Amino acid sequence: MSRLSLLDLAFFIAESEASPKHVAGLHIHQIPKGGGANFAKQLYEEFLTHTDVQAPFDAVINFVSPTLMPSWSTAESVDLAQHVFFHKLKAGQNDREALYAFAAELHEPVLDRSRPLWEVHVIAGLWDKQFAIYYKMHHAVADGITMTRWGVESLRETPDDDTVTPVWTLSHARRASGLSRKKRLDQAVAGTVWKQLTANSKRAVGIGRLTAMLALEAIKLTKNAIALPFMASRGTPFTGNATPGRQFATTAVPMARIDAIRKVSRATLNHVALTCLDGAMHRYLADEGIELDRPITIQMPVNLRREGEKSGGNKIGIILVDLSPPTDDAYVRLRNVGYSLRNVRTMIDAVAPEAVETYTILTGLLGQIAGMLKLADVVTPMGNTLVSNVPGPAERLYIKGAPLLEMHPMSTLPATHLLNITLFSYAGTLYFGLIATDALPNLGRLAAYVEEEIATLEEAVGIS
Repeated sequence: MSRLSLLDLAFFIAESEASPKHVAGLHIHQIPKGGGANFAKQLYEEFLTHTDVQAPFDAVINFVSPTLMPSWSTAESVDLAQHVFFHKLKAGQNDREALYAFAAELHEPVLDRSRPLWEVHVIAGLWDKQFAIYYKMHHAVADGITMTRWGVESLRETPDDDTVTPVWTLSHARRASGLSRKKRLDQAVAGTVWKQLTANSKRAVGIGRLTAMLALEAIKLTKNAIALPFMASRGTPFTGNATPGRQFATTAVPMARIDAIRKVSRATLNHVALTCLDGAMHRYLADEGIELDRPITIQMPVNLRREGEKSGGNKIGIILVDLSPPTDDAYVRLRNVGYSLRNVRTMIDAVAPEAVETYTILTGLLGQIAGMLKLADVVTPMGNTLVSNVPGPAERLYIKGAPLLEMHPMSTLPATHLLNITLFSYAGTLYFGLIATDALPNLGRLAAYVEEEIATLEEAVGIS
């Protein structure tokens, strides 16, 4: 058995029908030449023949175990019929809007904890001879970066390689080799003891530093050096008690446009993307009759894995970023966002990853209590929304010769938020995936504003 980390366990504790804790990806493929109208159905049928399910796709959660801590165990068998599904949209109801609505519907239900926590849905009958695959996995099994890596490993780099290796057939568990069982056990025990000792020491020092940073900012001895929790603006439609319904919208921006802005302004991709999101959210709020007197605050996941580390589960922290104070000047907004992100980078570099993880758990616990008590509509939110950036593959990928045209991220929603935004880069395009409850009005308009803000920023930095 494998015990859960505290962060992985937190995803189970926080889960509810209104706030399921799974992440997903929506892949849109083109049927290859000669593939035929039944290509997607045939691919689904071929999926069902790959019955050699590997870890962690064979893992079942046990909340009662000999260690008294929830842990993973291996399922005796995995019935693919309970995990892999086929759908076909009707003619006339198969455009992009219909696909997004259907994917949002698939994104609503909580995964069944009595079996391994993942699903794959093949969706046929789309416009222009396209089909989609919706991948869904519980957040306690993998974070977005890990899930992306696993998905990429199951795809091919050339169209002429028609080998099908579904993601659940690839082993993602780390296994030792060439060592006796006893030697592996001795090393594991010794390593665990040393790891706990050093981790707890780093955690304590890091928490001390982080607490000092927060205290200095709270008493105004520093200015905008670090964003304080639970200081975000109240009364926006982005926060509140989450409801079960979901809606999904996207924006796709060619990376060449972003790179041109970066080159002229000496900014990073995150600077540009968050500047456009900031402008879009302010325009959206203005449409709703809301004007803020302070920056929009976002909660941003950061990857805490060391370089080369490829473990499963979650190794992320959630940090706060104040975007720009309200302004109509897109260039000023870009500079302000860049300043905030540099301060965040300084904060992360100054403390151990273990401290950021602890901070994430503690602040998340407070937010969870507010969610459980249905207080999200009345208390000051941790942040106004969540925004994450998951890097994807730079080159085009294929499955059985079918080119993967688009990769759209679909994240989870905390019980206290109505909107979550994920950035995902793939094959020369940056995708903005917006997942929201059905209570948030005009999500599509917010997505459209993001693309319009790209043009506004291009004009502001002198790109015609």
